[in-house]
Amino acid sequence: MKTSRFLMILVVLVSLCMPVRPVSAKTVIKLGVVTISGSAQNVCAEKFKELLEGRSDYEVKIYHSASLGTETEILQQIRMNSVQMGIITDGPFDVFVPETRVIGYPFLFENYQQADRVLDGPAGQELLGRLEKAGFKGLAFSENGFRQLTNNKCPVHTVDDVAGLKIRVMESVLHKELWRLLGASPTPMGWPIFTELQQGAIDAQENPLSVIATYKLSEVQKYLSLTGHVYSSHIDVANLTWFQSLSSADQSLLRQCMVEAAQYERAWNRDNEASFLAKLKEAGMSADEHPDLASFRARVSNIREMDIYRPAEVQEMLGKFMAAVR
Repeated sequence: MKTSRFLMILVVLVSLCMPVRPVSAKTVIKLGVVTISGSAQNVCAEKFKELLEGRSDYEVKIYHSASLGTETEILQQIRMNSVQMGIITDGPFDVFVPETRVIGYPFLFENYQQADRVLDGPAGQELLGRLEKAGFKGLAFSENGFRQLTNNKCPVHTVDDVAGLKIRVMESVLHKELWRLLGASPTPMGWPIFTELQQGAIDAQENPLSVIATYKLSEVQKYLSLTGHVYSSHIDVANLTWFQSLSSADQSLLRQCMVEAAQYERAWNRDNEASFLAKLKEAGMSADEHPDLASFRARVSNIREMDIYRPAEVQEMLGKFMAAVR
């Protein structure tokens, strides 16, 4: 009996002296988006999280609802590697990489199929590669969709109806100059902007239907015009140095998961576009589904000659995009 008790005590003492192996912690990836749950960027982010966590030991922590600041601020944090990844609207990238302005060239794409062909093809992939000079690793293109105009002043059918509208635009050189050319008074501003619209600090804004519906802008905007003036993509990126520090297998895995998430989100956006429009009309928005697009196209016909498109590298990239559309 005494021997058994002695052995038990000995086993306990030995076990206490043995080194404890820590439970290996998962590698956490911080991913920033500016939008709320249910928005296009979040759909892509959550799908990426599901795919990557299901295939690896990575943990993806999504920072949403502008908790990290504006999209420009998120991009700055990605460059510093305080945030590793982001799903960001293409507009704010043009401050860092001017060639990204070619995506938002007005009326460049007539439909989603053209956008897919260009962005998934050699021209789009080359553009992703050019992000590296600013410290980003371009992984994929997801989307917001075609941008539409809303305002709370008057119906907009022709470009002349835009004159003087105080319109919120993205923190983008291109979008500021585009709306100035169209005759509006553009104000670059981060997202969200519900309060500014509600208080009348701005009259108008432009966004794809998914954004207008998800943020219930019908409560503060009366008129909707389906101008489709710009195709709005997300550029899904990582910090370049961090990405290059990963094994080649992990780099391939992250890229593949983001490509699949982007494809999933694009399908989601397009499948729901008609229902977004229906909800906005049901909520009381007056929708002009066939505005005079010829007048808008004519007003921006010389935009390629403006300073924002004059740099040689921008002209070169724009030429490749235009050739790929044809």
